Amino acid sequence: MAGAALFFANITPASLPEPMALSTLEQATDRYLERLGPSRQELTAAGLEQRPTSSWPEDYKIVEGVLQAGDTLSIALRRVGIEEAVRTQIIRALAGLLDFRTLRPNDRFKVVLDGNGELVESRYETGPLDVYRVNRAADNSLQAEKVNVSLERRTMKISGEVTSSLFAAFQPHGENPRLVYTFADIFASHIDFNLETRAGDRYSLVFEKYYKNGEFVGYGRLLSASYQMVGGETLEAFRYESPDTPASYFDRDGNELGASFLRSPVPTARVTSGFTHQRLHPILNVVRPHLAVDLAAPEGTPVMATADGRVVFRAMNGGNGNMITIDHGNGYRSSYAHLSGFRRGLKVGDRVRQKDIIGYVGSTGLATGPHVCYRIQHNGEYVNPLALKFKPRSVLAGAELAAFQTQVKEITRLAKKGGESQALLKVKEITLEPEERLTLL
Repeated sequence: MAGAALFFANITPASLPEPMALSTLEQATDRYLERLGPSRQELTAAGLEQRPTSSWPEDYKIVEGVLQAGDTLSIALRRVGIEEAVRTQIIRALAGLLDFRTLRPNDRFKVVLDGNGELVESRYETGPLDVYRVNRAADNSLQAEKVNVSLERRTMKISGEVTSSLFAAFQPHGENPRLVYTFADIFASHIDFNLETRAGDRYSLVFEKYYKNGEFVGYGRLLSASYQMVGGETLEAFRYESPDTPASYFDRDGNELGASFLRSPVPTARVTSGFTHQRLHPILNVVRPHLAVDLAAPEGTPVMATADGRVVFRAMNGGNGNMITIDHGNGYRSSYAHLSGFRRGLKVGDRVRQKDIIGYVGSTGLATGPHVCYRIQHNGEYVNPLALKFKPRSVLAGAELAAFQTQVKEITRLAKKGGESQALLKVKEITLEPEERLTLL
């Protein structure tokens, strides 16, 4: 969005009413603005909380507004009646602190003017975690700062049983879909939740939710997760990080869950043809090996690289249609056939990372419908992608393992406090300093 900013008109100490000092005004404004709601999607000008009129002198004017689509801050301020001189002051004060290109519709602002129309203070809130203030210093100059944000961190637990799909199982909890996607992503190298879930499987997770003034801001860390398969193994994951170990998920023994290959290159798909040495070809009507797995999905569904590597083939390949082959090193290659198209700009020789989009599901070549034919070769021999076992990326040891296991015990103890379905485990008030960044899911 084009640059726009808040302005404060020049005021002198004489222009302020005697009964209330400027510092008192700032403190009162702080208390009020800390109660502003967090979610930008829910903000409207009409919905802004109103400050009690007794908090400001009667001749002071409080102007509030919300950015609309296509607005700059200057346009939004002008729409609510802020004079050009004040608009200019606000924008100049915020320049260098607030990146005006990041402004979005539903960002909101507040301007306080004295009885002479001079600026007393202004606030700009771009999302619940980024609040900026412009006010007067002792020398009457304007100063801009990013202010502290008070949050409540709630540690939650949810658990349940799968009856149809993992996504359906999460719905009764009323959580955002991004939570179930994060849960599924943790175990992506061990289970494909689109293909391998069974009725009776059980799940459990402990995670953080942040609130501001009682309003949900976003999900914090997913601290632990488990998935128990009917008649099979139980997958467990515990988040751990330290100065020497980047944040990742590990099992109880300290083995990192992220293996070298994903189970599936398509986020949502169903197996229509498995890995076999004898299959009746649906078009050619002859029996021959099908040394791949066919994953059906809607036309145009993104296809991901299942592991880091280098593109060694990207072209039309006869009956395989549009196909990509990636060399992953250590004798491994993966291929993705029948694509409707390739990611724009992708070419032979490019390096790709695991989960990068490389193409899109299609039905080019010999195909009866949209799907991706997924193959893996190891030392030139085709192997079943769904039966491969890979080593963990890393294994904790020594002091790192001891610290991790201490953390696992604490999370396990905390999780036992919760019930079977949904529980609030812990609540903590925190203050987000201007230089701190809070990573949300």
